[in-house]
Amino acid sequence: MAEIKPEEITHPPMDQLQGFEYCIDSNPSWGEAIVLGFQHYILALGTAVMIPTLLVPLMGGSDDDKVRVVQTLLFVTGVNTLLQTLFGTRLPTVVGGSYAFVVPIISIIHDSSLTRIVDDHERFLQTMRAIQGALIVSSSIQIILGYSQLWGIFSRFFSPLGMVPVVSLVGFGLFDRGFPVVGRCVEIGVPMLILFIASSQYLKHLHVRRLPVLERFSLLITITIIWVYAHLLTVGGAYKYRPERTQFNCRTDRANLISSAPWIKIPYPLQWGAPTFDAGHSFGMMAAVFVSLIESTGTYKAAARLASATPPPAHVLSRGIGWQGIGILLDGLFGTVTGSTVSVENVGLLGSTRVGSRRVIQISAGFMIFFSILGKFGALFASIPFTIFAAVYCVLFGVVAAVGLSLLQFTNMNSMRNLFIVGVSIFLGLSVPEYFFRYTMSAQHGPAHTKASWFNDYMNTIFSSPPTVALIVAVFLDNTLDFKDTGKDRGMPWWARFRTFNGDSRSEEFYTLPFNLDRFFPPS
Repeated sequence: MAEIKPEEITHPPMDQLQGFEYCIDSNPSWGEAIVLGFQHYILALGTAVMIPTLLVPLMGGSDDDKVRVVQTLLFVTGVNTLLQTLFGTRLPTVVGGSYAFVVPIISIIHDSSLTRIVDDHERFLQTMRAIQGALIVSSSIQIILGYSQLWGIFSRFFSPLGMVPVVSLVGFGLFDRGFPVVGRCVEIGVPMLILFIASSQYLKHLHVRRLPVLERFSLLITITIIWVYAHLLTVGGAYKYRPERTQFNCRTDRANLISSAPWIKIPYPLQWGAPTFDAGHSFGMMAAVFVSLIESTGTYKAAARLASATPPPAHVLSRGIGWQGIGILLDGLFGTVTGSTVSVENVGLLGSTRVGSRRVIQISAGFMIFFSILGKFGALFASIPFTIFAAVYCVLFGVVAAVGLSLLQFTNMNSMRNLFIVGVSIFLGLSVPEYFFRYTMSAQHGPAHTKASWFNDYMNTIFSSPPTVALIVAVFLDNTLDFKDTGKDRGMPWWARFRTFNGDSRSEEFYTLPFNLDRFFPPS
C-alpha cells in the first residue's frame, strides 16, 4: 500500500471562506438583490413576532398593542440594520430583537409596583415605560465600551482558539429554538425542514437562465409552499378539535395580527409616553446588554467569514458595538419591548445562499421599514406560523455553529492544552445555561434568588447565555493555562494580522466607512 502524503489528508487554512458568488463588497443584479433582501426580511419576522407574542400578553397588552409592538420592533430593526451596515462594522448583518433581554424584562413585568395596577392597558403602558427607561440607561454600557475602544482593547485577549467555543455556541446555544419548536407541530415543521434541506442543498445545481434559483431562493420558495399547505390544513378543519397549544403552533389564523393591524402607522419615539427610570431595573438590564455584546461579537466573527471577508479588526469591532449601543438606545426611545443583537439566523442565510453582499442586507432593512409602516401587508407576512421558522433555524443555526468550529483550522488540535480548553468551554457553555433553565422551570425563579432583584437578574441573565459562559471560560483558560510559548498553537500568528486596521491590506476594502468618513474617524 502506497504511503499517504500529508498534503493528501490536510487542507491549507484559508483567511477567507471560498466558494461564495458574492462577497461583502460585490453585488448581484438589482432584481436578484431585491428578492434576496425580501428573503432576509421574511426570515427576520420570526424573532420580530415571537418576542412581542411572548411578552406583551404578560404585560397586560391586547392584540392591538402586540401588533404595534411588532411594527415598532421591525421599524427599529430596519433602522439599526442600516446604521450598522453603513457606519458600524459594515458587515452584512441584521440587527434585530434579542432573547437575552427576556429575563430582566420578565422581572420588570413582575415588579410589585406594576402588578398591582388593575387596568390591563394602563399596566401595559406603565410596564412598557419602565422597560424603555431600563433600556435607555443600560445602552450606555455598549456605547461607552464601543466608542472608547475598551472592547477593542479587551478583544486583544481573544485568539482563534478562544473564539471557537463562543462562535460555535452562538449557533449551538439556540438548539431549544430548533427542533423542540418544530415538534410542536410536526405536520408542517418536519416537511419544512426536509424541503428546505432538499432544495437548498441537493437541488442547488438546478439553474434557470444560469441562475441557481433553488440555492438562492430556497427559503422563500419553501416557506411559501409550506405556508399554503398549513393554510389548507387550517381551513380544512385539520386542527378543529386539537388542543389549544397545537392550534396556536399550527394554524395560520391564530396570531390575530392582520385583523388588529392598522393600514398605515408610523412608529415614533416616546409613542407609549415618557419612560420611567428605576435603578434596580437598569442594573438588571445591564446584564442583558453585556450578554448581547458578547453574542454579537461572536456573530460578527461568523458574519465576516460567511461574507468571505477577513476578521474585523479591534477598531471595527468596537465601532460596531458602539453603534449597537445606539440601537439599544433607539429600542428604548421607540418602545420595542426588547433590546437588540445581531440576528444569528440571517447570518446563517448568508452561508446557505452563498451571497454575503452588504447591499442585500441594506435592501432587507428597507423592506422592514416599509412593511412596518404598511401594517396590514406586514401583518400578512408576520402571520406565518413560528414552527416554519423553527425548521429553518435547525439549518441556519447549525451553519453558524460550524463556522465557529472552522476556526480550529488555525490552531494545533494535537495539543492536549487546546483540546482541554475547547472541550471544557463548549461543555460548560451548554451545561451551565441548561442548569439555569431547568432550575427556573421547576422553581419558577432562577438559581440566584436573593432580596436584591437586580443582582438576581444580573446573575441569571449572564449564566443563561451559552456564548457568554463559553467566553468567560475560554478566555480565562486560554490566557492563564500554560499560555507562554503557546502562541502558535493558539493560532496567534494568523490572528495578529487582523488585530489592527492596517495589519492587513484587505481591511480597507471591507471595513472603510462610506462618504470618506475615515478622515474624521481614522482607524487604529
